[in-house]
Amino acid sequence: MPIVSRYPATGELIQSYDEHTPEEVEQALERAVDSYRSYRLSPVDERASTLLRAAELLVRRREDLGELMAREMGKPIGAAVAEVEKCALVCRYYAEHGPSFLADEQVETSARRSWVRYEPLGVVFAIMPWNFPFWQVFRFAAPALMAGNVGLLKHASNVPGCALEMERLLADAGLHRGVFQTLLISSGRVQGVLEDRRVAAVTLTGSEPAGRAVARTAGENLKKTVLELGGSDPFIVMPSADLAAAARTAVRARVINNGQSCIAAKRFLVHEEVADVFERLFVSGMAELRVGDPLDPATDVGPLATQAIRDELHRQVQETVRAGARVLLGGVLPEGPGYFYPPTVLTEVPAGSPAHREELFGPVAALFRVSSAEDAVRVANDTDFGLGAAAWTASDAESQMFVAELEAGSVFVNGMVASDPRLPFGGVKSSGHGRELGIFGLREFLNIKTVWIES
Repeated sequence: MPIVSRYPATGELIQSYDEHTPEEVEQALERAVDSYRSYRLSPVDERASTLLRAAELLVRRREDLGELMAREMGKPIGAAVAEVEKCALVCRYYAEHGPSFLADEQVETSARRSWVRYEPLGVVFAIMPWNFPFWQVFRFAAPALMAGNVGLLKHASNVPGCALEMERLLADAGLHRGVFQTLLISSGRVQGVLEDRRVAAVTLTGSEPAGRAVARTAGENLKKTVLELGGSDPFIVMPSADLAAAARTAVRARVINNGQSCIAAKRFLVHEEVADVFERLFVSGMAELRVGDPLDPATDVGPLATQAIRDELHRQVQETVRAGARVLLGGVLPEGPGYFYPPTVLTEVPAGSPAHREELFGPVAALFRVSSAEDAVRVANDTDFGLGAAAWTASDAESQMFVAELEAGSVFVNGMVASDPRLPFGGVKSSGHGRELGIFGLREFLNIKTVWIES
């Protein structure tokens, strides 16, 4: 069955690709293993130089790569170009810090010499999503390649062009073909690759059901996993906050990537003393957003990636409204071609409704009123997810409480949740386990070996 990419703004076919045959997948696995034997022994400075060349190519090709992303998944062109530049940043980060992260660490014991040694695991199978087609891949690939692992990429089926372009770019940067390869396969064939004895570990960014399926197979085969799954991030606003700044940031935090981001703010928990003012500012900001062609630099919100994603989002909105929520903005499917959905704001969201319990993957915000900081923490933690959280307050005591008590992999105070190559990224509860980025992301796929020499 062919793998196709379509332009979400119109639904038109961009290109169709033949799925890799079982024989081609077998050849890719053999190339990966053969390449690993030599690549794992390559000097770390040589790997760093390759990442620096990749960074140079990313910057040089950022306009073309950004347009490719905009066409395949509907990301506004400005955000797409910025995503490519961020990929260059993570390559430079690991090129600069990777050698020290991988250096032996001497430990004083009763032995004559003892130390910790860091060694790669082997073939890392990466199952990546469409919403950040380049960034999600490079935040796995840069540390994994720096560590001496080799990568097999199974990208989302609606961004095959991006997947193949990354393989070409890394080859142009100097990687042997077998060190980083793209597999054009359907989701139904993932299990077979993961079960293969030549695959040492797996990293997945995706939905909770996908994470559970991959974790089940990986567990049965004793494979190391890193899972970054969904999120229903809270955005807390307290009376002491700068409401204008909080509202402006809230709009950006909700509609980043057309609202299709795991760490996009989705539940806005506003203290009742300032709820009316914040609501007015927030709804006004959402209403001013320009929805349109992602290739137009003036566009703020492009189309959702597929019709199925838009249909699911609209179902969640409709069910939440039927349960008693009130629509302050949007909520109506637009006419015409493409997979557009209007910026939407819901309030009076009932407990148990989709907007209360589920992740809304699109430009739909749910407003909740809370009576205190303690009440905000209670509502924020009342979810199966725990990826990121943001809190706005001028109180040091409230800041400390939010940092300590919010159940999330990241807590941002008076700022918008974001990933940064220098800091670990991941979640708790149903948002997954393991970490990407920073020193922790590099060491996820390493054998941390103890060495003891008695005499």
